[in-house]
Amino acid sequence: MMKKYFLLAFSLLYGLSQSQIIRKYSNEFLNIGAGARGLAMGGAVISNQDDVYSPMWNPAGLMSIDKDWQGAAMHAEYFESIAKYDYLAYARVMEEGVFGVSVVRLGVDNILNTTQMIDAEGNIDYDKITKFSQSDYAAILSYAFHPGGNPNLDVGVNAKIVYRNVGKFASGYGFGFDVGAIYKGENGWKFGGMVRDITTTVNFWSINQKELSTVVNGEEFNPAPKDKMELTMPKLNVGASKLFEINSSLYVLPEAGLNVDFAKTASLISSDFASISPYAGAELGYQKMIFVRLGINRFQSITDIEDLKRKVSFQPSAGIGIKYRGLTLDYAITNSGIGGSNFYSNFFSLKLDMGAFRND
Repeated sequence: MMKKYFLLAFSLLYGLSQSQIIRKYSNEFLNIGAGARGLAMGGAVISNQDDVYSPMWNPAGLMSIDKDWQGAAMHAEYFESIAKYDYLAYARVMEEGVFGVSVVRLGVDNILNTTQMIDAEGNIDYDKITKFSQSDYAAILSYAFHPGGNPNLDVGVNAKIVYRNVGKFASGYGFGFDVGAIYKGENGWKFGGMVRDITTTVNFWSINQKELSTVVNGEEFNPAPKDKMELTMPKLNVGASKLFEINSSLYVLPEAGLNVDFAKTASLISSDFASISPYAGAELGYQKMIFVRLGINRFQSITDIEDLKRKVSFQPSAGIGIKYRGLTLDYAITNSGIGGSNFYSNFFSLKLDMGAFRND
């Protein structure tokens, strides 16, 4: 019976992928990550994120929550506050595993709507310029567990519901799944992997042609797209980390790994089948209270618009954190791409670990 269900699901997904449009960067807001710790480390937390922020990096990390519950909130502003990114999450220890729920929003407000600025005769009326917002939302349900009771192996699953809205012009709903795992070796090494959108994530769009379209002198502008469904292809993130104790007060935790897109992108290693980009990051901790973090990610080969020469762009990041009992405050700053632009983004995140408070 399970075999029949698997074959049916595979056939359906294969048919959809052949008949519908595949977007390289669909639902990209879910690949940003959450928590200033992980963002400061350049996403180098696939094998070592161990708290309520894990669903955005690797849901298997939820299994490191061993008592009570955790809550978290993050706010960030991109491109000099043009875009705002928010994240709320809650995770609770269950009898056989850890359950989590997360809510994500990425929005750009006060966008100028000029579709009605020119009337049918070609006359311009600036008073018809209005404003609208574009927002992406996601609700994520997560569950992590030890398969077969193996304490060295953590497995986690995300079920995602996506809602995307472009003012009065269009809205879309989607759903998908992520699967992650972390293996803890006997020598202290941790190996993590996460497959995002493992079954492909499907988005169904509804287009308001009346609001979108403009007819000037008998010619239609902004016609509605013909494809009302888009598919987000799977992505793979893998990493390895190990904690090194310098002395009784200091430790350093580095991680390195690869991000794999199953599509041709601007990554350093790119083919029609897959594109691969490395990442690395580290955390320096003092008495598990004060933290300094660095990271590097998103290596790309780009063309300079002035001299048309190819060059390498990458995204550096850094941050700090402070922890007092069960309360942790983190900050991160990232550049949108050295060699590409000079926009900086700031992230603030807060975590409450009720288990730590009740343990004191």
